Amino acid sequence: MRILIAEDSRSLLRSLQTALRKTGYAVDAAEDGEAACWLAESNPYDVILLDLMLPKLSGLELLHRLRNTGNQTPVLILTALDAVDDRVKGLKTGADDYLTKPFALEELLARVEALLRRKHGTRSPHLRLGNLTIHTASHTAELGGRQLSLQPREYALLEYLTSRPGTLVTRTDIEAHLYDENSEVFSNTIDSAICMLRKKMTVPNQEVFIRTRKGLGYVLEVQT
Repeated sequence: MRILIAEDSRSLLRSLQTALRKTGYAVDAAEDGEAACWLAESNPYDVILLDLMLPKLSGLELLHRLRNTGNQTPVLILTALDAVDDRVKGLKTGADDYLTKPFALEELLARVEALLRRKHGTRSPHLRLGNLTIHTASHTAELGGRQLSLQPREYALLEYLTSRPGTLVTRTDIEAHLYDENSEVFSNTIDSAICMLRKKMTVPNQEVFIRTRKGLGYVLEVQT
């Protein structure tokens, strides 16, 4: 999943980038509202972490602009402003949740995961397809009763496919949601990632498979 962080504190921005990437998210960053707005309008983010006190364009102004143009990406406000009025303004402008600084990283990760579940129309921290179970809180997966040994990017790819069961997912879709603007994505990057994930999903009693639609993309489906 791909996240945009709009935060003018460089130290906090870097620490959030590092933590989210270690968890398996693709992360883009902006230190002012104008840069954040350009990124948000140019890429299909799954969640936006938005500081209210941004230079050039405030967080509230940015949020107002996004919602007015139909951008419905879930937004988690990060703010040092603890006044009720500021929190209410953010929520009324279209934010989905807020977190007051300073905050625990574990809480931020939990709120991001909750927003992702809400986006995909589920309250459960588990995604299930056949005998495949995705644990979104721990970023682990089981297939046929066996836990899969997945790298963060492999888990992100499997979660992305599982959230769209039976649906064609193109290489462009995968690149847009799993790789940030600084990632080097070569012509065979997606194919190689799918190949490695398939190998790790080859277990006894496997019911779920990644099918290739030649020239189109991939479909995660249960064998019938």
